Amino acid sequence: MRRTTLLSTAFVGLSLGLAAWQPASAQNPGLNARIAQLSAQQQDQVVAWRRDFHQHPELGNEETRTAGIVAAHLRKLGLEVKTGVGRTGVVGILRGGKPGRVVALRADMDALPVTEATGLAFASTVKTTYLGQPVGVMHACGHDSHTAILMGVAEVLSQVKKDLPGTVKFIFQPAEEGSLPGEEGGAKLMVKEGVLENPKVDAIFGLHIQAQTEVGKLTYRPGGEMASSDRFTVKVLGKGSHGAKPWSSVDPVVTAAQIILGLQTIVSRQTDLTEDAAVVTVGTVKAGVRYNVIPAEAELSGTIRAFNRKTQEQLWAAIRRTAKGIAESAGATAEVGIEPYVPVTFNDLPLTARMLPTLQAVAGGADNVKEIKAVTGAEDFAFYQEKVPGLYFFLGGLKKGVDAASTADHHTSGFVIDESGFTLGVKALATLAADYLGSEGRKK
Repeated sequence: MRRTTLLSTAFVGLSLGLAAWQPASAQNPGLNARIAQLSAQQQDQVVAWRRDFHQHPELGNEETRTAGIVAAHLRKLGLEVKTGVGRTGVVGILRGGKPGRVVALRADMDALPVTEATGLAFASTVKTTYLGQPVGVMHACGHDSHTAILMGVAEVLSQVKKDLPGTVKFIFQPAEEGSLPGEEGGAKLMVKEGVLENPKVDAIFGLHIQAQTEVGKLTYRPGGEMASSDRFTVKVLGKGSHGAKPWSSVDPVVTAAQIILGLQTIVSRQTDLTEDAAVVTVGTVKAGVRYNVIPAEAELSGTIRAFNRKTQEQLWAAIRRTAKGIAESAGATAEVGIEPYVPVTFNDLPLTARMLPTLQAVAGGADNVKEIKAVTGAEDFAFYQEKVPGLYFFLGGLKKGVDAASTADHHTSGFVIDESGFTLGVKALATLAADYLGSEGRKK
């Protein structure tokens, strides 16, 4: 039996074990009806915020304008606000009218070094230099939407705070897409700086807009939802020579090519794919400066994806063994570097089972909330989930009636989303917070 099947079975068991539990909306329908009403009223404002952020994108650790707008909004609502967390992050604290636990809601704010080609009236024309290369800046993943949605959630929950038994912590995070070499940033830095403390967070929720999922739909996966992401480099050290006399060399280019082919057998022949998916991809190959000169060294780099720690460590060991062994067989040497980047985005099983009825309620029924296959993309939301139970889900952003296969993917210059799904995003996060705090409050 596949591990994913076992995981789903365990999740069903948890769901049955929590059958007696009802979301706060069932206990306090008036509160959640009010949240739904207020969420709908926020639609136009959320769209306006999103378009402003889209037109003025900022790269990771540079989100000063975005952070300023967020902080000003939270202060206007009367929240306790802290800025400069994790370099440019903003944290707002909303204390409910009754004592209780603490729930965190997170949105990421950074854009990507991508030149926009959508033709939208509010398209980005921002230019920058990234790693020495001129390029545009674009919200090509949807973080502008996430930021605007969470601002709307803050507006909604601030209007019902007297009915909230506990505290809501709003985390507006920079640099989810990563930092420049040598810089710290993102969720890892925010956690390091204590974003989950003072007050201590008991659970965290987050969402991601999805350009290939129809508006009105929510998707999720219990357990390992998104992959870990690690970077690796292999430097092959050989002996250079004239290209006309290859026998005088220890050719690092040919050796690197053999290593690349060898690395492909790690997943296809050395990894038990009945347990979980895995990926080893080589993305760069660098060697030499002239066509008739065999260089003394070559370097390649790539990414590693896994859905559990055991597989992750097996892939690390196999990459080292394969690269070094092939290099040695050619008379060369290989220096292997592996940089752990982002852990597995793991949705806490009890929390996911408990909050699934809330997602189904806000989306208008179970038919609009689907469990998905594991996603090989990565999300640094995982750093929060290493510390506290978390649930991360996807919000539909595909216009109804449009073929998902025909739409531009995330991280591309043509990326677009349907803004009509924002109301559901606001309602989902706000209701998750209210239901979690309400249910926990009743347990005390």
